[in-house]
Order: sequence, then structure tokens, then C-alpha cells
Amino acid sequence: MCCGGCAKCLGVTLIPLAVLCTIANILLFFPGGSVESSDHISDEVWYFGGILGSGILMVFPALVFFGLKNNDCCGCCGNESCGKRFAMFTSVIFAAVGVLGAGYSFILSAVALNKGPRCQVLNGTWTYPFQNGDYLEDHSSWSTCTYPQSVVPWNLTLFSLLLIMSGAQMVLCAIQAINGLLGTLCGDCKCCGCCGGDGAV
Repeated sequence: MCCGGCAKCLGVTLIPLAVLCTIANILLFFPGGSVESSDHISDEVWYFGGILGSGILMVFPALVFFGLKNNDCCGCCGNESCGKRFAMFTSVIFAAVGVLGAGYSFILSAVALNKGPRCQVLNGTWTYPFQNGDYLEDHSSWSTCTYPQSVVPWNLTLFSLLLIMSGAQMVLCAIQAINGLLGTLCGDCKCCGCCGGDGAV
């Protein structure tokens, strides 16, 4: 059982997901691909779910997971596996942070999808014309938004991507939480064999 190797794979996967979530959130600041004033942008975009929750906050657990395989585990209080076990335990804490960050982005995306985008309607006012999520199946209702053009599919696509990617991040971090617990209890796969002499396993 190579817990460190598994963690490294998870870390490598989390990095591109974090970058994509950040990009998706940035694009949401340009509804329908147009530049609008801040009060014309959906509230959920300003909560930075993709930038903070699934983006910046996800970088920390990703880097921790990525570096676990190379952590030196020898010479900790005379116990060869002590260092590696502590590193795996630390990864559980960062995995929990990752789950919280991704969960924040996931919830915001779900709320935004149900609420629909803020847009200009026929009478010229800016509002949320949908609110209940029925527009997801009733494409004919999208014409309620007269401006920005294509704002409904724009928001729908980007928030759906954020929902899927943050969900994947939660799963990956949950896997590492379990992996880290196993590594804490059982140690990594002969990680101290490099010590030589009495330290070899």
C-alpha cells in the first residue's frame, strides 16, 4: 500500500481543477461575454466560489498531497515511520480544508443554477427572472432575458462546470482523507527502506 504515491496522484489532479475553476469564475464576471457594471452581475459570482473555494484554497491541499511521496520519514524520535505517519496525518487536515473549500463552491454553484442569472428583462429593469430553476428545462423561457445576449447559457455552462469540478475536488479530497488515515495507522509502503542498517525495513 503506497499511500504517498496515491496522494501525489490526487495532488496532481487537483491543480488543473483549481486552475479551471478559477478561470470559470473569472469568466462569470463577463456575463454573456460582455463587460457589465458590478450591479449587473449575479451575486453568487461575487462570492468567489471558484476563485477562493475551489481555486486558491485548493492549492494548499494539492501541494501537500503532491509532496507527501518525497517527505523524509526517517529519524523521528527513533521511530523510522514516525515522520511519514505524521505527514499523512497532516494531509488529512488539509484534505478537510479542501472538502470545505470545494463544498463552498459546490453550494454556491447549485444556488446560482437554481436562481438563474441576473439580466435585463423586457421592461428594461435588471432582475432575476427565474428563481425556481424551471428555466433549466424550459429553454423557451430564456428569451425573458433580453440583455446581455446568451447570458443564460453562459451562466448555465460555467456554473455547471464549477458544480462538476468542485464535486470532483470534494471526492478527491475525501479519498485522500481516507488514504491519509490509512497512512497514519499503517504507515507508507516501506518508506524508510532507504535508511539502511538498522533503519531498513
